[in-house]
Amino acid sequence: MSKIELPKDVRDQIAKALSRYLKDELDLEVAGFDAVFLTDFITEHLGPHFYNQGLADAQALLARKLDEMADLISQLEKPVKLSR
Repeated sequence: MSKIELPKDVRDQIAKALSRYLKDELDLEVAGFDAVFLTDFITEHLGPHFYNQGLADAQALLARKLDEMADLISQLEKPVKLSR
């Protein structure tokens, strides 16, 4: 699997949100480069779990839709009468 890479602006937004959360909820000051490094750690170590779950969810949805399509196609079948 390739490395999960976030656009810089998204990465910075996540780092700021993480920094705010840590300050508000845990009274812990993590800002600037430390927040970005923590974001990178979370992305690298936890990101694949969320990514894989997203893939599994998409695959399950696709399987359900394909089953629905197969049922719809079956309903289009015409009866076959063999002549004698």
